[in-house]
Amino acid sequence: MHNNTIIYIFNRLIRVGILLFILYLIFTNFGTFLIIVATIFLLGYFFIYKKLKKMSNGFKFTYTQNDFSNGANQNFDFRDFDFNNFNQQFAQRPGIAEVDKAKEFFGFSHTPTKEEVKKRYKELARKYHPDINNSDDTLMQELNHYKDVLLQYIG
Repeated sequence: MHNNTIIYIFNRLIRVGILLFILYLIFTNFGTFLIIVATIFLLGYFFIYKKLKKMSNGFKFTYTQNDFSNGANQNFDFRDFDFNNFNQQFAQRPGIAEVDKAKEFFGFSHTPTKEEVKKRYKELARKYHPDINNSDDTLMQELNHYKDVLLQYIG
């Protein structure tokens, strides 16, 4: 069982035990019942505590270089791994200031849809493309960057 499950069951048992304890106190002898309940509680606590302690400290993940050189992964080469694609999967969402700059660059005063961004991108690409206008490519780079920011922000 998972630690949280054991703790949940333990808490439920304590609640039921307290309820039974209160009901018993109302209707019967206090001293005998108190001794029995305390004994059961202490025994249960020590057994559960030892089990939780054993579970939490008993597992440690270790590996050696041999684990990666033997078996199915023996031909894997980290130089072939596409880190750019991997990092894009975990990229953070752009900040509000960056989104505002992108909206301003595209000329939006509201949050656009994907279709609006794509349509406006095509218009601006015709305007800023270095091959068409014989200019440097900084505006086109900004356009591509801000398009990515808006599309990532929209989802």
